[in-house]
Amino acid sequence: MISEKALISKITWRLMPFLGILYLIAYIDRQNVSYAKLQMVGALNMSEYAYGLGASLFFIGYFLFEVPSNLFLERFGASRWFARIMITWGIVTVALAFTQNATMFYILRFLLGVAEAGFFPGVLYLLTLWFPKDYRGRMVGLFMIFSALANAIGAPIGGMLLDLDGMMGLAGWEWVFLATGVPAVIAGIVTLFYLDDTPEKAKFLNPEEKRWLADRLARENAGMDQHSDNGFKALINPTVLLMALCYVGFPLAAYGLSYWLPTIVKGFGVSNTVNGFINIIPWIVVAIALWVVPSAADKRERKTPYIVGPAFVGAICLALSVLVTSPTLQFAFLCIAAGGIFAGQPVFWSLPSRFLKGAGAAAGLAAINSVGNLGGFVAQNVVPWIHDQTNSNTYPMLFLAACLAIAGVLVILVGQILAKKVQTIPPTRQSPAPGSRMS
Repeated sequence: MISEKALISKITWRLMPFLGILYLIAYIDRQNVSYAKLQMVGALNMSEYAYGLGASLFFIGYFLFEVPSNLFLERFGASRWFARIMITWGIVTVALAFTQNATMFYILRFLLGVAEAGFFPGVLYLLTLWFPKDYRGRMVGLFMIFSALANAIGAPIGGMLLDLDGMMGLAGWEWVFLATGVPAVIAGIVTLFYLDDTPEKAKFLNPEEKRWLADRLARENAGMDQHSDNGFKALINPTVLLMALCYVGFPLAAYGLSYWLPTIVKGFGVSNTVNGFINIIPWIVVAIALWVVPSAADKRERKTPYIVGPAFVGAICLALSVLVTSPTLQFAFLCIAAGGIFAGQPVFWSLPSRFLKGAGAAAGLAAINSVGNLGGFVAQNVVPWIHDQTNSNTYPMLFLAACLAIAGVLVILVGQILAKKVQTIPPTRQSPAPGSRMS
């Protein structure tokens, strides 16, 4: 007899902490450029604009190579491809410590995007191979909690590394890149030996467990369209394209959070150390929301309310954060906005695997993430422009809030499209409820 609850717990403990640590390293590696900036701009005689342009080139490399990377993952297997991703992005990060001029900075930031492309959607694709659909939302939420942890600990780590300025003849900004790049290389080597590509190859599962999981996933995929595993068709699937457009609003809103939060906390008149600790609070809210909302959504067939509701709450709170005058209220609204921006994303990422599988899922997830992450490029260029034109913090935040609200509206449309797809799928034998026992 196989206990579903025990089997899912076994897989979860094997995969999720490890994948989460990889994501923690990736997220800190994304943030390191913001800490290095404090010294790097002056050391290389770069303007703020030139540095911002170089930082944003990451998203261009990421966009161009996201889909090819995920298709290679589907072909070569997660262990080898994730190892390649982590080792190359670690090497490029270390190389950034030896940047000599703006041109070299631009090239390396672009290459960093190329190297890291495919990691996040690759994990999302991997979860479709290991977990039935009733668990995917909370697993993505559990995975993304590590990004909240990275945001909480990133500032203290960045500050400590900058304080190593002069140690062994290296500048503080050089230590930032060295100390965050080496762990990625080490983690990539470990990944090659630790991570199992599929349940069929897993050494920690017995034959009966492998058979049960394969049967469960096969039943869930049985009603999908005959082209659902076609990578090319997934790229031109109207639902995939609409979801890609939806997702742009979420990175934009997240940028709004990072854009406005430091200004609010600075207004409290606290020391830099206290400032760092206060900035942990929004990410605690995010971590809680990333578990509570996806867990609730996994128990319901209708997922849309668990994406749209948090998005609308986030948009309203982003707008209120610049419309009220009390710093305490502004901070409170931003904390709630943080939870709203992130809480529905794991549920959002569980939707593509409801109509895509195999190479189709790999390509579709990568396409959505690559287009969506262009929101980061847009934000780093459009938001400062709006601020410069209006000389106000209000209009940039209202723009970002509007983008998040529009994303919520588009998600409603996606939900209606998926509901129609479900109605056209021939009925199949129902999967057992979570926690049941199966022979």
